[in-house]
Amino acid sequence: MRTQHLPLEQQSIAQLYFGNKATFEVPIYQRNYAWEKEEISALVQDVYDSLNGGKEQYFIGTLVTFHKGDMVYEVIDGQQRLTTINLILRALDPQKWPTNKLTYRARKKSNYTLESIPHFQVEEIDRGIKNGFDFANQALNEVLTGKTRDEFAAYFLNKVHIIHYQVPKDIDLNHYFEIMNSRGEQLEKHEIVKARLIEKLSIEDDRIKFNLLWEACSDMNVYIQKKFDKSSFNWENDLKKEGFSFDELIKGTNIVSKLSIEQLIQNALPDIDLARRDEHDDKFQSIIDFPNFLLVVLKLTRLNEPGFLEDLLKIGSENATEDEKDFVLDDKSIIREFEKVKICDEEFVKTFGFNLLKARYLLDNYIIHHSNQEETSGKNPWDLQVWQLEGKNTAPKVLTSVRILQRRLVHLLSMFEVSYSSRQRKNYLFYCLNYLFKNNWNASNYADFLEELAEKYLKNVYLNRNKLNDNNTPLPRVFDQTMLDENTILGVPTKQDFNAIYGDGTAVTKGIPLFIFNYLDYKLWNKYAVNFREEDMPEGRQEKRDFFENLGCSDYNFQLDVFKGFYFSRTRKSLEHFFAQANVKETETPTKEQINCFGNFAMISNEANSSGSNWSTTEKCSRYLDSSKKIHPVSVASLKLRIMMQKCKDNQNKISNSNSSNSSLDWTFHDMKEHQDKMLDILLNS
Repeated sequence: MRTQHLPLEQQSIAQLYFGNKATFEVPIYQRNYAWEKEEISALVQDVYDSLNGGKEQYFIGTLVTFHKGDMVYEVIDGQQRLTTINLILRALDPQKWPTNKLTYRARKKSNYTLESIPHFQVEEIDRGIKNGFDFANQALNEVLTGKTRDEFAAYFLNKVHIIHYQVPKDIDLNHYFEIMNSRGEQLEKHEIVKARLIEKLSIEDDRIKFNLLWEACSDMNVYIQKKFDKSSFNWENDLKKEGFSFDELIKGTNIVSKLSIEQLIQNALPDIDLARRDEHDDKFQSIIDFPNFLLVVLKLTRLNEPGFLEDLLKIGSENATEDEKDFVLDDKSIIREFEKVKICDEEFVKTFGFNLLKARYLLDNYIIHHSNQEETSGKNPWDLQVWQLEGKNTAPKVLTSVRILQRRLVHLLSMFEVSYSSRQRKNYLFYCLNYLFKNNWNASNYADFLEELAEKYLKNVYLNRNKLNDNNTPLPRVFDQTMLDENTILGVPTKQDFNAIYGDGTAVTKGIPLFIFNYLDYKLWNKYAVNFREEDMPEGRQEKRDFFENLGCSDYNFQLDVFKGFYFSRTRKSLEHFFAQANVKETETPTKEQINCFGNFAMISNEANSSGSNWSTTEKCSRYLDSSKKIHPVSVASLKLRIMMQKCKDNQNKISNSNSSNSSLDWTFHDMKEHQDKMLDILLNS
C-alpha cells in the first residue's frame, strides 16, 4: 500500500476558533490543563514582541487532531497550547466567546469551568483552567502598556498562526498515540519548514525521498553514511558527478514500500543498521545543531539564485533596498529565511534536498567534530575523519595520512570553531562548505584555503577600523562582504595598524577579539611544526635556541612537548591579565592603561581565571605550572601564555642571580611591550 501524504494546514487563530464550524474534543487520556504563569507569560510576551517588531506572522506551534466526523476533531497533541489560546481570547474579551467549541470529554468540571469564565460561579472549579485564565489576564496587563487591547487582539487573531495537522483516517490511532506520547514535543520551526517544502513536490515518491533525506540528516551525531545501505551511494564519486541530482539519489530503490505511515511519524529510516547506532567509537559531538545547519545549507543553495550574492555584498550599504535584509544564521529566523527565497518551487526543493545531503556528508567528513571524551592534557579531542568503506568493513579514518598536514587541518578548523562557538556565528563553516561544494576535496589545497581564510579574517576584518564597532567587534555583514567578494585583495597591515586599534599600553584597550589570540596560537604552533616537523630537539641545539629567542624567551624550562601536545580547548575563553588589575599601584608601574594591552593578555579557562585573578605573576607561574595539576593543565595551555610565563621565569632567574629581592620586576611594562612586538611579528607574517 502506498504511503499517504500527511495533510498540514496553516491556520490563523481566527480561522481556528472563529472559522469553519468545528468542535475540538480533548479525550480522557490527555492530562489536565497544566500551563503555569511562566509559560503563559512567555507566550504573551513573544506575541507582543512580534507585534512590536512588525513581524508579518508569529507561529505558535502545532495542533494534531483526528477528524471523528460531524466536524468534531479529537485533539491528539497540542491541547495545552489550544486551551491557552482559548484562555487568552477570553481574557482579551470575556464577552466574545469563540464560535468553535473547546470541550473535554468526560470532564464535566473542566467544561463547566470554561463556560463560567470570567466569574466562575460554579460549584466545582478546574483550578488549572481558572489559574490559566488569571495568568493570561496578568500577562496581558503587564505587557499592554504601549499597545491597546484591540491592537493586540487583532494581531493575535489574524497574524498568530498554528500548524494544524490532521491524522489520516486509516492510521492505527492507538499506535499513533503511543508514538506521540513518547515524543512528547510540539512541531518545531524546522519541521514547519519541512512540511512547506514537501508540499512543493508533486510526486509522492519524491515527498517520501525528501523526508528520508531530511530525517537522515537530522541526526547530527552519527556519520551520514551510516544512515543508508552501503549500496545506496558511492559517496565521493556520486556527489562529485556532473549532473548527479536529487532525482538520481536512491534511484532504483523502492523507498515507498519501505516506508510506512508509522515510520514517517517515528522518523524511522529503513536503511539504518540499528545494531550499529549504539557503538560509541563512531558517535561524536557535532559543532552545529540541525536547524542552524539547515540555514547554512539554505545560504549555500541560494548562492545560485540570481542576484542573491550581489545582495549579500551590498547589504548594509547606502544602495541596499528595504527588501535586501541580512541573511541571519539563527534558527529563530529559519521560517523567515526560507520565506525570502524568490522562487520556492519544486526544482528549488529538490536542489535543496540534494545540497542538504552533500553538505551533511562534507560536514561529517571534512569538518572537525568533538569526541565524546573528556578533555585531557596532550590528547586532542578534535577529530577530522572520513567514514570509509574497506571491503566489508567500515570505519572512520584520518582525512590525510600526512601527519603534519592532518594536524594543520585539525588546528585550523578547531581554531575557527573555538573562536566562533556560538551556533549563530558560524560564518566560517559556511565559507568552508562553499569551498568544498565546488569539489575542492584535496587535503593540501583545503589547508591552504583555511589559512587564507584566517588571514582574510585577521587582515581584512579585524585590522580594518572601518569594519569594527566601538568595542572592536566586527560589524554585521562584513564577513560576507569580505570573504565572498572575489575582488578582495588581502590587506597588508602593520604593527602600528594593530596598535592603533587594540592599543599599545598608552590607553585602556576597547577590546581584543578571541580570534586574534586563537590565530596567534595557531601561528605559534605552525612555526614550531615548520621548524621541527614535530620531532624532538636535544637541549643546547642552536636551532632550538634561535627558535625560542625569536619567541622572546629562553628554552631553559620550555619543553617542546607543550607545542607537540597543543590543541584548541573549548574551555579557554577567558581573557587573563597576566599582571593582575588588582595589583596595580597608583604610584608605580605598570599602570592601569599599560596592563590593558595585548602584551599582558592571554587566554585561559573561566575556572582558572576566577581562582587566580589576583595572584602575582610569580604565583601564577608557580601555580599554573604546578606538577600536582591542582589547576587543569588544559586551562592554561595557550601557547602565548606559556611564552609569557617562560619570559617571567627567565626574569626570576636573573633576579635570583643578582640577589635582588624585588620580585615585581619579573613582569614589567617593558616585558609586555617586548612580548607584544614579538607576537605581532609572528601574527602579521603570512
